[in-house]
Amino acid sequence: MEEKPKGKTILIVDDEKPIVDILVYNLKKEGYNLLEANDGEKAVDIALKEKPDLILLDVMLPKLDGLTVCRKIKNSLNVPILMLSARGEELDKILGLELGADDYITKPFSVRELMARIKANLRKVDANLENRKEIKEEVKKGKVTVGELELDLDKFEVKVRGESIDLTLREFEVLRFLSTQPGQVVTREVLLERVWGYEYYGDIRTVDVTVRRIREKIERDTSEPKILITKRGVGYYIAAPINQ
Repeated sequence: MEEKPKGKTILIVDDEKPIVDILVYNLKKEGYNLLEANDGEKAVDIALKEKPDLILLDVMLPKLDGLTVCRKIKNSLNVPILMLSARGEELDKILGLELGADDYITKPFSVRELMARIKANLRKVDANLENRKEIKEEVKKGKVTVGELELDLDKFEVKVRGESIDLTLREFEVLRFLSTQPGQVVTREVLLERVWGYEYYGDIRTVDVTVRRIREKIERDTSEPKILITKRGVGYYIAAPINQ
């Protein structure tokens, strides 16, 4: 028998009561804790206050639409968001994913499929958390290894696929900050604050320029990066190895 989730909280955001009732019934049966919001403004407030483990977010909502809600939440929280929509247009799906959504499912949906996607996204989060615990232990030793990327934090040295890479101090610091939390998307604003410093008030495009320079040095193909990844509309992250 499959083990029930322990302490996982899901925020359901939908203004259609029949949909909410179906989701509540099935998710409670699976052992999840639940929060509910029936408009976009309430969804943002609850998400930022309660910090759920996953959010089921409808696109069509009163007060704030789901795409805006997704963007606002992703600017503050690294929580998986599954968009729900009665509209199946490809443009809506692409826009939702570019704003930071982790998955997208069209109504009417199969409850079994939805449950599978929820579990898959939660497993990915748990895997990333375990990976970051291991990274923290490596950091204590002054070294970080994520896939093909190796950082010596004491010597300020970087190797990719065993080859030494020459980075500026700023480029190293960006890579160090992202590498210590692989799989976690970091916004440009957070990178500016944590790498450039609180006193830095430069153009946010500075981050994009630095990332581009790093990619030119560490990626085999900058048009299809495999190490330093962009989450469209949100920020950047270091790809965690698939087997972790």
